[in-house]
Amino acid sequence: MALLVLGIVIFLGIHLVRSFAPGVRAAVIKRGGTGTWHAIHGIAAIVGLALIAIGFDQARSTTGVLYTPPVLLAHIAVALMLIASICFVAAFLPAGRIRVATKHPAILAIKIWALAHLLANGETSSVLLFGAFLAWGVILRISMKKRWRAGEITYPAFVSYNYDVAAVLIGAALYGVIVWRLHELVIGVAPIVLA
Repeated sequence: MALLVLGIVIFLGIHLVRSFAPGVRAAVIKRGGTGTWHAIHGIAAIVGLALIAIGFDQARSTTGVLYTPPVLLAHIAVALMLIASICFVAAFLPAGRIRVATKHPAILAIKIWALAHLLANGETSSVLLFGAFLAWGVILRISMKKRWRAGEITYPAFVSYNYDVAAVLIGAALYGVIVWRLHELVIGVAPIVLA
């Protein structure tokens, strides 16, 4: 569990520097340029993600269960993941209505992903991991709203409905691949068990 906690702290911590310690980021950029900041950010994110993966895999076999969700919540979680997949894809396309309405669709996708997994999993390690990511998503969204009001960032302007169609189609395909095989290959658990 210690590796999982360390990974979460490193990964989410580096992603919250701009929100809670903007002076640190500014000092690194002033001293070494944006390339130095991107290198530090990227390395920390990769290390954190690796520790999360290793720590979660180890913790799953040793931690207890906080709650046992009813089967209905697992079905709701699977449905929510389709929405998360579409939002995630929309974040990487030019702005359609999905991106404009959600403002930060990748953050929304992460929040939906975390909530869906909290609904379906009651193990201590799962609650820690997905609860941390859900909290991070909420904190980041609030921080970005403050930065928007201060004029530091702008939200995307609508370009075309074609990008919504693309987000839905590509998101549905991504979701299909995850449900069909990818989740089981990567995590070791099939999200849908066909009897």
